[in-house]
Amino acid sequence: MFRQLSVKYFEPISMWVIIFGIFSLCQPWILTLHIYGFSIILIGLIGFIVFSHIKPLPEEEEEEDQVLGA
Repeated sequence: MFRQLSVKYFEPISMWVIIFGIFSLCQPWILTLHIYGFSIILIGLIGFIVFSHIKPLPEEEEEEDQVLGA
């Protein structure tokens, strides 16, 4: 279950955090966002690396488990 959540939610959220960090770093209006922009990018990057390595199980294995009753 965590594998499907990782692909469906956590990986895209990590990408949006990276995009928000780039926006924060480039915008001139809010100094706090500009100061922490690189940290936000780094957090998103680490999250993306972790969650992109957690791949869902192939469909064939899940179907075999259901047939066997496991």
